Amino acid sequence: MSLPADPSDAASPWGLHLKAVRLQPALCAFFAGLPAASLAAVLELPRTATDISIDGILDEAAWQDALQVELDKETRPGENLEAPVKTTAYLIEDGENLFLAFDAEDPDPNAIRAYLRDRDSAYSDDFVGIALDTYNDERRAFQFFANPLGVQMDLTNDDVNKNEDDSWDAIWSSAGRINKNGYVVEMRIPLSQLRFPNAAGKQTWGYDLLRFYPRGHRYRLSNNPLDRSRNCYLCQMSKFRGLEGSQPSRDLELVPTLTASRAESTDDPGFVPLRSGDAKVEGGLSLRWGMTPDLTANLAVNPDFSQVESDVAQLDVNERFALFFPEKRPFFLEGADYFETPLDAVFTRTVADPDFGAKLTGKRGANTFGIFAAQDGVTELLFPGLYGSDSTTLQQANTAFVGRYARGFGDASSIGGLVTVRDGDGYHNYLGGVDGRWKFNDQHSLQFQYLTSHTEYPSGVALEFEQPPDAFDGNGTAFRYDYDSRNWFANAEYTNLSNGFRADAGFQTRVGGAETEVGLGRVWHGTPQSWWYRIRAQAEFEILHDQDGGLLERENSLRLGIGGPRQSWMQISFIKKDELNEGVMYEISRLRLYGEMTVRRGLELGLFTSIGDQIDYSNNRLGKRRLYEPFVNWNINRNLFLRFRGALSQLETEGGEQIFDATVADARLTWQFNLRSFLRLTVQHQDIETNPSLYVDDVDANSRDVGRQLLYSYKLNPHTVFFLGYSDRYIDDDNLDGLTVSDRTWFMKIGYAWTP
Repeated sequence: MSLPADPSDAASPWGLHLKAVRLQPALCAFFAGLPAASLAAVLELPRTATDISIDGILDEAAWQDALQVELDKETRPGENLEAPVKTTAYLIEDGENLFLAFDAEDPDPNAIRAYLRDRDSAYSDDFVGIALDTYNDERRAFQFFANPLGVQMDLTNDDVNKNEDDSWDAIWSSAGRINKNGYVVEMRIPLSQLRFPNAAGKQTWGYDLLRFYPRGHRYRLSNNPLDRSRNCYLCQMSKFRGLEGSQPSRDLELVPTLTASRAESTDDPGFVPLRSGDAKVEGGLSLRWGMTPDLTANLAVNPDFSQVESDVAQLDVNERFALFFPEKRPFFLEGADYFETPLDAVFTRTVADPDFGAKLTGKRGANTFGIFAAQDGVTELLFPGLYGSDSTTLQQANTAFVGRYARGFGDASSIGGLVTVRDGDGYHNYLGGVDGRWKFNDQHSLQFQYLTSHTEYPSGVALEFEQPPDAFDGNGTAFRYDYDSRNWFANAEYTNLSNGFRADAGFQTRVGGAETEVGLGRVWHGTPQSWWYRIRAQAEFEILHDQDGGLLERENSLRLGIGGPRQSWMQISFIKKDELNEGVMYEISRLRLYGEMTVRRGLELGLFTSIGDQIDYSNNRLGKRRLYEPFVNWNINRNLFLRFRGALSQLETEGGEQIFDATVADARLTWQFNLRSFLRLTVQHQDIETNPSLYVDDVDANSRDVGRQLLYSYKLNPHTVFFLGYSDRYIDDDNLDGLTVSDRTWFMKIGYAWTP
């Protein structure tokens, strides 16, 4: 989908339903620009010698001795107002675990939004939790949340790069119960799942206790007041002191896996019958070892690196550049934030079919570092260009290596370096460079990165895809300045990627251009008496030149958005653009509309619309396009959930003749049996109708693609899992007489997490 909700919350799972393609599930922007915590004294965290049963009932005597904290402040949409409902949090530890409980009162318990869902999937519900800055350095935090039924959500928060990542999964316990007064949630967080300093005496950690209360608005309640004029979150946390004698665990986790699959396929659907392949049964082993309190190693031998879930369907009609599909494989997701830099130089889906993988990540003082290496059985190549990108897969192995180091200094500033290597038969791509972030104060920050690359392709590949025949070099440079305060925000960005720049371990689809972008915006905050809670206006200017200074694109845009009742966000955008294609400069005008709303409890609807000019890249002419992208999130009942994403793109000539009419739909219906298991049916459909008489090259008048997947999942914890599934695909085009099966697959995977 193309447009976020309130862009100030653009990385926030609890406000966002549609995200730009490159956004990872994150919360930083939701917290960005928030408030300074009170200067209260550091609180003492009590210790208990008795165990606490995690059952959603506060009946253990230990809770009477716990630290009690009131979540008495509404920080959004209100600005440090008195919380509309009462929430009391209880914190206590036993030297090995941190225990938390939340007594969340509600004047109307029937209005509580709580559904059985898979982990990391209940962000639209009521939920409570904690953010922990375990190093107390205001840079990185762990976050644990649970809804009133105990559905878990855990994330890491990188406050330096403004990114949250819910792909991180810890093994912890939670339980929730709805009662006549509201609901209660209990949590047990083993310290072995956290990283923190190995220090004598008591630890001092930053913490923020949170409750999200979705009713007419999505209320964010906390124990900390938040200053919207400060562009940081972790710097505004309260502190507690405790955990005396606790040490980071040098934990060891072994996860043996067994994967079985059988596939039927054909190279010529409709003419050559499906061929049944042999059943494949493979064992694998993954290891996670806390070598020292500061250093964690991950190792995977003969792993099943394939992802279980299908990618969300996307339209690729009239697209010049490769589409982005996010990483979903657990080995690569863990600690992924250690490798992030301003330019997308690390994208682990480039490691397509590895036989072996190893990763080392750690933090020692102000230093953070990460290394991973893999032996990949195939070599996937992305060829970026100025006007489009291409790709291919070589059936040959390569060795992939990524190394990242950063040192923090000052107030959330850092300097670091990155090295990536991909090396195979007749092929290599070496990349290295430096990057940094300088935070001047709470409103101003600057990021930069410089990378240089050295690349050589096999001669046949270079000839086929019009790449340099010999080894070649390139470089990339990026600068970004940001200003963010309570009422105003601005940015200025410059990126220059030379023609020879290649980041084969990353995701760069366009090179050969120098792009400049500047933006300025204003925010108005509502009052408790106003029907709206936020108005956001923004103006942007972007310009792109080739390496010789020739103009390629120039764009001016104006955006106005408003947040209102029923957790709604509406935005209108006007765009004027000049774009060069095959020597012709086209003038383009577009109107974009976006809206989302919770129309009733459990039902969220949204629609993005773009109407205006669009270049027909296949035939080099200007056309008129209508694009509609709807979405539905429908909690049909406590167990049944429907998620739908769709797109309809229509392109006509300026005279009104249809060039193409393309639709894509992705529907997922999930029955969640309990907190651990679900059954999901996924159906993806793509239908493209074209007018061959308007095309320069031969095209099919009609083509369809239908994919289905039925998946059963059982998760005792994030790493002890069982998956059983079936998938198939049907295609149709001018040469076929209706939908024809092209492949079928049955698969099963078992993984067991063993901790000695």
